[in-house]
Parts: sequence; structure tokens; C-alpha cells
Amino acid sequence: MSASVQKKRIAIFGSTGSIGTQALDVVRAQSDLFEVEILTAQTNDELLIKQALEFLPNAVVIGDEAKYTKVKEALASHDIKVFTGVSALEEVADFDTYDIMLAAIVGFAGLKPTLKAVSKGKLIALANKETLVVAGDIVMQTALENKSPIIPVDSEHSAIFQCLVGEARNPIEKIILTASGGPFLGKKPNFLVNVKRDHALQHPNWSMGAKISIDSATLMNKGLEVIEAKWLFNLRPDQIEVVIHPQSIIHSMVQFQDGSMKAQMGLPDMKLPIQYALGFPNRIANDFPRLQFKKYPSLSFEEPDYKTFRNLGLALEALKTGGNMPCVLNAANEIAVWAFLKNRIGFLDITAVVEKTMEKIDFIKKPTLEEYFESDGEARNFAASIMKL
Repeated sequence: MSASVQKKRIAIFGSTGSIGTQALDVVRAQSDLFEVEILTAQTNDELLIKQALEFLPNAVVIGDEAKYTKVKEALASHDIKVFTGVSALEEVADFDTYDIMLAAIVGFAGLKPTLKAVSKGKLIALANKETLVVAGDIVMQTALENKSPIIPVDSEHSAIFQCLVGEARNPIEKIILTASGGPFLGKKPNFLVNVKRDHALQHPNWSMGAKISIDSATLMNKGLEVIEAKWLFNLRPDQIEVVIHPQSIIHSMVQFQDGSMKAQMGLPDMKLPIQYALGFPNRIANDFPRLQFKKYPSLSFEEPDYKTFRNLGLALEALKTGGNMPCVLNAANEIAVWAFLKNRIGFLDITAVVEKTMEKIDFIKKPTLEEYFESDGEARNFAASIMKL
């Protein structure tokens, strides 16, 4: 490494999850470019300790307060600050000692620390789509005011972002988000009614955490991505299209006003968009597997089955309604997916819970941040009550 190259200091919020562990693979392979400043985990204390002993960050956070003492004692011989509790995430997000936050905490829990980092003007590598689904208007306005760049890590949004580099003067006509269709592509409700947890977790192309795997199986993940795309790229709902692309080679496309289209392609490997976001604007050489077209002699595309996979339609409805409705959708879905993973409800019940919750919770057209949190809580309580949790 030349003396002029300063290592980028990375804060990984959600370091023990699927995105977090793959990000550490990138850091490990590019140790002359990146160093780890902060690591956070909710409950996986053993992996957090292992990561901290390898990367020696300035600080770690274990969300589960019952595990604080174990983490503290394990790292006692090193100069690593140990924090615990939900508020500690915001506390370390407020540090001046890092350059990039990788926002990889799953779900609504990622909103507060990400918003804190945005208010500090930090560069955000955004893997937590719920941050924009829940409060996209507030997050993007705060980013604008504080000159906080947001670079998406989701493979689809990374693809759109990459297609737009150098196109600042050219208006987007529409974007096309691709979806694999998940493990139940082509299946009908009479099949889905009997789907069990382990079957739903088996994604055909991607290796992901449990929550996002279920969201992918119900197509809710694509619905959340549509809402995220609206805020990331300042689009109208009618400028966002979803197509099923079972091979997951084209990660998404942009169509410009002259009818020309750009697509970003590659193998389904999250390390590539993670590295792109951390290294932006530079593309960093790596030894990731390369796409060989001879292994993919045909790429296919089809319309989503909105009738069977109704979560996608509910997400589009929430986006068009606006206000707190995407927040309500997300909260009900998080609770329903949790219940499904615990074998408390059936696969098709996830959609029913989301739909009933959206009908029940009061609509707020322009919510404050506090009202978003209230809507989230109300939606979770209502969803839990109809499932008798």
C-alpha cells in the first residue's frame, strides 16, 4: 500500500448476519484498503467475539444486555470498547472515528442508528431496506441536508446505481427490478398452503438470512425493494417495474427517455455489491468467480404472479397510498414472518396478517418521525393480536 492511500474505516452494523459476515470477507481480502472500526450484533455474542478478536475494532455493541458481561470479559485484554443495549447503537453511530457505515441490521431496528449516521454526514452503504421503507422521506431529506451519500448494497439497487453512473443529466423513464421468483416460482395457493419453514428458507440462487429468505419466498422482499427504489432514485411508483428473472444474472435495468436500456449483470454473489459500495467510486480488483455465458445459454423473463403472491401487490398499494402505510406494511410483515419462522402461522397467513393490519391502522399522510415509530408499534401490536401471539 502506498503511503498516500488512507484506509477507509468501516462501521458494520449487523456484523454477524449474512451481509455483515460477507462484508468482513471483503475487508479480509482487501486489508490494505479497509479496516474495521465498529462491529455490532444483537444476540450472536460468540461470533461477535470471534470477529472482534480478529479485526480489533475500536468498539463493539452487543444488543442483548444479558450477554454484555461475556463479551466484555472475552475482549478485556484488548483495547476494545464494549457497549450494550439498543441505545448503544445510536451512541456508537454518533462516533467521529469511522468513514463508512455498512447498515446491515435486519428490519426496523436499523432505522435509528442509520439516521444518526446520516445526520453526521457519514457515507452510508445501505443494506437495510427497511430504513427507507419506513421513513424514506425523512431519511433522504436528512441525507440531503447533511450531504450524507447513500450507496445501496441490495444487489438490485446497486445495479440501478451502477447503471446511473455518468447519466446524471439523462432522465430515467423507468427502472426494472428483477426478481428470481424465489423457491415457489410457478406454484399456486393450493401448494403454498402446506409450505413449511425449512422449505421456504431454501432460496434457489442466493444465500441470505432467514428473514429476507422468507420475504423473498413471499415476494414481499421485492415489494420492499420497490418502495426503497422510489426514495433512492426519486421516482414515481409508475416508473418502477418488476419482472421475474429466474437466473438472477441481470440484477436490474434502467430505461432512459430515448428508449435505451442499461443492465448490470453478474453472478448472484452479495460480496460484489458490498465491495462496490465500500470502494466507490473505484472498482477494486478481486478473485470473485466470473460470469461465464456458456453456463447460462438463455436468460428468461416473465410477469410476477400478483394473484398468488399478493404481498407484492400489497407493497405496491402501500407505496401508492404513501404516508405511514409502508411503515405499517413493514411492521406487520416483520411480526408475521417471525411467527412463521417459529411455526406459529402458515405461509399464506403472512399475507393475511399484513393485509388486515393495513386495513386497521389509521392512515397518516405526512408522519413525523415520532408518528412513524407509533405506527410501527401499533401495527406490531395489532398483527400480534390477530395471531394470538
